[in-house]
Amino acid sequence: MPSFFSDKRVVVTGGAGFLGSVVVAQLREQGCRNIWVPRSQDYDLVQMEAVRRLYADAAPDIVLHLAARVGGIGANQANAGRFFYDNLMMGTQLMEIGRQRGLEKFVALATICAYPKYTPVPFREEDLWAGYPEETNAPYGLAKKMMLVQAQAYRQQYGFNAIVLFPVNLYGPGDNFDRQTSHVIPALIRKCVEAQAKGEEQVVLWGDGSPSREFLYVDDAARAILLAAEHYNGSEPINVGTGEEITILALAELIAEEIGFTGELVWDATKPNGQPRRCLEVSRAKQLFGFEAKEELREGIKKTVAWYRCHQTVVREVVF
Repeated sequence: MPSFFSDKRVVVTGGAGFLGSVVVAQLREQGCRNIWVPRSQDYDLVQMEAVRRLYADAAPDIVLHLAARVGGIGANQANAGRFFYDNLMMGTQLMEIGRQRGLEKFVALATICAYPKYTPVPFREEDLWAGYPEETNAPYGLAKKMMLVQAQAYRQQYGFNAIVLFPVNLYGPGDNFDRQTSHVIPALIRKCVEAQAKGEEQVVLWGDGSPSREFLYVDDAARAILLAAEHYNGSEPINVGTGEEITILALAELIAEEIGFTGELVWDATKPNGQPRRCLEVSRAKQLFGFEAKEELREGIKKTVAWYRCHQTVVREVVF
């Protein structure tokens, strides 16, 4: 039987990246034969001319906008202006040209960083505007949140079918393990694996380990995006996650155990913790398009560690 995507022309921005490559693979599994993955060297989506050219070349029915200029706390602090501008312009221009061309559907991936710093846990979609985001990644989070404002405004004025998803931190095989820009799980894995290989007796980690985070396996995230693309056509933001939180301390211990690193985990409290707690209320995704996460964190980390051990000599480095 043909799937929803069988006869669709789909543009996946960021389709060569960590999440995007999994989304593309799942699209192919569902019989999608017309997938367009714009590469940055060919289409700089920060530039309006390149966005216009992409739409003209690809003639999409659906755009899955996954591309982002993103990194961990250090990268956000060092690139606050670029993260704000690049993410804002990519989302704004892709949606505007899509509207002009009568695009069938626009699916935007925002970020949990858009939530206020002191959002009550679990984070509910109605609390998105209840305060200012955590300072270290506020420019990035706010730039992404503007896609929600734009999508709702365009739906109201033009009837444009744009939806916005808010995922938690993603992880899994193929993640970004760059020393400067990686997020917490790949950063912890790399530090522990390298320390073990060198026979070092300790690993120094940022903060004090007290913040909590929620993590979503990349395959689950890709499945959620495609379910939403097929089944959800509303204006409300949708959280995408597991609904389960873990402290960074407990996460570090779990990763060290999986790797077999028996040295000491030393916390550098002079470095920022980031947002105190993050955990999503995820019932809306289940109700509106039937998404529930499947991968348990320990098993997902096991798969990610195994992937890194096999690929650590060729992991990609990210330069801003």
